[in-house]
Amino acid sequence: MHYRNGREAKNGDKIVSLAGYGSGPVNINAIGILFDATPGSDYCNGSIASIIGGPVVGACLCDCLHVDDLAALLVEKGLHQRPEGK
Repeated sequence: MHYRNGREAKNGDKIVSLAGYGSGPVNINAIGILFDATPGSDYCNGSIASIIGGPVVGACLCDCLHVDDLAALLVEKGLHQRPEGK
């Protein structure tokens, strides 16, 4: 089981699920904890328990990223800090 960027997926991971199949703008359709994922498939495997409220969402692991990897992308792009205010 692996996320979009190749990182190994594990139940209990905090993840972000991306919607759209890569054909349009990136939309986030879930932020939560991965559970009930079973080894053997990166597609339609497991569920996401929302950490911001809302229903359980199905997890297609190839459309998900671990939150630590998303945070690293924000640092890489310089978006991890607020801009200086006036």
